[in-house]
Amino acid sequence: MNITIDNPASAPQPLGPYSQVARVDMEGGGALLYLSGQIAEGDGVAAQSRGIFEALSALLAAHGATLDDVINIRTFMTDLGDLPAYAAVRTGYLTATPPTSTTVEVPRLFRPEALIEIDVVAAVRAT
Repeated sequence: MNITIDNPASAPQPLGPYSQVARVDMEGGGALLYLSGQIAEGDGVAAQSRGIFEALSALLAAHGATLDDVINIRTFMTDLGDLPAYAAVRTGYLTATPPTSTTVEVPRLFRPEALIEIDVVAAVRAT
C-alpha cells in the first residue's frame, strides 16, 4: 500500500495548512481517494453547492476519478431547511448509483459565509 497526500495544481488550492487529497493505492491496483471538506463562495446554498461539486470534480480528475467514483459523501449544513436546494444540486452532479451518505446540521462552519461543506471518499478502479 502506498499513500500520497497532495494539493493538485489543477484544482482549487486549500484555504489553510492542510492537504486536499489523500490517495491510498491498493495492492493489486485501484486506489481510495479521501478529499478534504470543500466550501465555495456564492449567494445561497445552491450556488455554494455547485461551486463545491466543481471543486470536488477537479480534485478527483487530478487523480483519474470522477464524481461517479464517489462511494461516500459527508455534508455539513448550517441550516437543514436548505436541504431541498442542496439535494437538487447534488442529484445533478451525482448521477450514478447514490453513494453512502451522512448529512448533519452544524451551528457554523470555519468561514462565517459558508452555508455548506462537503467531503467525499472515492474508489478508483484498477485499469
